[in-house]
Amino acid sequence: MKVQYTCQACGYRSPRWLGRCPNCDAWNTLVEEIELPHRPRATRQAKPTPLPEVAPLPEERWPTGIGELDRVLGGGFVPGSLVLVGGDPGIGKSTLALQAAFRLAESGRRVLYVAGEESAQQTRMRAERLGALSPEVWVVAETDLEVVLGAARNLQPALLVVDSVQTVYRPDVPSSPGSVGQVRECASALLQLAKSEGVAVLLVGHVTKEGMLAGPKVLEHLVDTVLYFEGERHQAYRVLRATKNRFGSTNEIGVFEMRGSGLVEVPDPSAAFLSQRPERTPGAAVVCTVEGSRPLLVEVQALVNPAAFGTPRRATSGVDPNRLLLLLAVLEKHVGLAFSQADVYANAAGGVRVEEPAADLGVALAVVSSYRTLALDSRTVFCGELGLGGEVRAVPHLGRRLGEARKLGFGRALVPSGNTGVEADGLEVVPVGTVAEALDRAPWC
Repeated sequence: MKVQYTCQACGYRSPRWLGRCPNCDAWNTLVEEIELPHRPRATRQAKPTPLPEVAPLPEERWPTGIGELDRVLGGGFVPGSLVLVGGDPGIGKSTLALQAAFRLAESGRRVLYVAGEESAQQTRMRAERLGALSPEVWVVAETDLEVVLGAARNLQPALLVVDSVQTVYRPDVPSSPGSVGQVRECASALLQLAKSEGVAVLLVGHVTKEGMLAGPKVLEHLVDTVLYFEGERHQAYRVLRATKNRFGSTNEIGVFEMRGSGLVEVPDPSAAFLSQRPERTPGAAVVCTVEGSRPLLVEVQALVNPAAFGTPRRATSGVDPNRLLLLLAVLEKHVGLAFSQADVYANAAGGVRVEEPAADLGVALAVVSSYRTLALDSRTVFCGELGLGGEVRAVPHLGRRLGEARKLGFGRALVPSGNTGVEADGLEVVPVGTVAEALDRAPWC
């Protein structure tokens, strides 16, 4: 047997221990693993087949009945697929997995729930609280992967839930559960089960303190779909986002509200995110982003204060910090505002994350609103991407954005002048070509 040290962040291997991984520069991530000797096995011949002659698989999906989850999955679970869902502790991963298992069992399909972090009694207590008790949901409190695979082959479920993949282990791999080797080998065995038996497998995964999925990066490459649960533990709303999906789009999101009875779908997220919006408050603007096929209205907030120390601070929550720095540079160059002696904070209300460049115009106007202590009209929505030359660039799906704004009672929209020919009944459309023009035509209160 040979000893290797493997980085838990990137999978880099070294013959000796290192404090910092030379591949990804992460500190204290190399753990000891015993490499088993290679066992030669008999080779078998594979017969290649021309691609047009490969028999197509029928497009079959198993909807869970949870509309927001099915939207992100692309219509439901695909037989033989491997889905990984991750998120911060307490965000609702196990709750979502148990509710999905119950809803799928209600449609007549059998589900095996592997509780690696709880006992069977604890799982039942949580199911009672969620109203998710079903005779078609079978539970086994086990961490030995060989036992789990045997139970799955005997029960023949439609869905296998493993909560969590970091707790299961293979006895023949000489390392502790959750290590790089164990996670890699367990995921490979579960993938083989999914493809050979046609079982949909849902893996619940832990995340690191940086918010990345724990374990080797190969784990994300092995699975068919990677879902991230976003949101703050102390806020009610949760956003489910797909970062990889071999059976659907990665642009769709699902919005949930955490209640005492579990996760509840939010059919109208825009209204929910804007429900507590104050009137005529400096530093607040409403932007319209598009996530997949869904337009979302989100309030972005900015706060500009004199810097208390020599170096000004730039802090964001839900807004890309690098994008904020770019917008501040544009405002300084093309509008003449000075932020070198000011702290600037930006926030997306409701715990949602705003990443689309179409929110640039709203964020910039929110910053100017706080800087000048002037409020923007609360019935105006802003759409537009800002370029380094100070121009307001066109955005896609403007008609869909304006329709969502009109539905929620907004009366005016500042949009790029490059989006020509877009109209919305009952909504005043104000085209702007530059950020300076946007400041002139913005409805200040």
